[in-house]
Amino acid sequence: MATLRIGFDRLPTTAQAAVEQHTGPLLTIVEASEGFNSEIAARVTSATGTWHIKGLRADHPRAWTQRREASIASFLTGVAPALRWRVETGGWDLLGFDVLEGRHADYAPGSPDLQEVAALLCRLAGTPRPDIGLRHAEQRLERYAAHPNDLRFFAGDHLLHTDLNNANVLVNTRTSQGDQARLVDWAWATRGAAWLDAGYWVIWLIASGHTPASAERWAAETPAWHTAPVEGIAAFAAANRNVWEEISTADPDPWTVRLAAAAATWHDHREAA
Repeated sequence: MATLRIGFDRLPTTAQAAVEQHTGPLLTIVEASEGFNSEIAARVTSATGTWHIKGLRADHPRAWTQRREASIASFLTGVAPALRWRVETGGWDLLGFDVLEGRHADYAPGSPDLQEVAALLCRLAGTPRPDIGLRHAEQRLERYAAHPNDLRFFAGDHLLHTDLNNANVLVNTRTSQGDQARLVDWAWATRGAAWLDAGYWVIWLIASGHTPASAERWAAETPAWHTAPVEGIAAFAAANRNVWEEISTADPDPWTVRLAAAAATWHDHREAA
């Protein structure tokens, strides 16, 4: 369910003043239209720099997502924008990230972005899992697995993003290492088997027009995918069909229905294999 978005100017004056302690007086505020999870999302500019702000009320049911992003940010060098400051005042929790000059990835068949995304997932696979509390993939999928024994396939000790929505992937971002894709929105960071993020990507690729075989070929661009047992991939596809069926039933927006159809298509493909 999408979170109701409000403008930065509707924050309490104490929260706005706390932000300006980090930024200096703000010159421009451009509200973001993308995203579902933040009440505040804006690009702000002052004489000293530009930041992307995202925030929730401290008593919001998903306030834990802000805490998760704040706790994990310092471990994501090379795969995510840097977190520069955090403000907790006036009943709000606000995070200020570096602004990346890029665009959302295009997952369509033939897109030149696909290779960049595959390279990003390879870099993520080499990122050590931070020593902080993260949910386990088998816990998150416990209610959705076709068989309890399937959960063993999802267990592991790797850092996972798990939300490969193309809006969470920025491409053509300029970094000291050249143009490299970056992942944003780490609220659902998880620990689990190394290949699971490639599996989550498969569903988004199918939703973007790929056949299941084409989507899996792109997943195979990541070494981690080759560690996945055939039975594990089938179990993961089955679990995610159930996940997206539940989401699309509770919140039948066009995009949730599209993802549910993609997950079902992948599951059917795996069943027929």
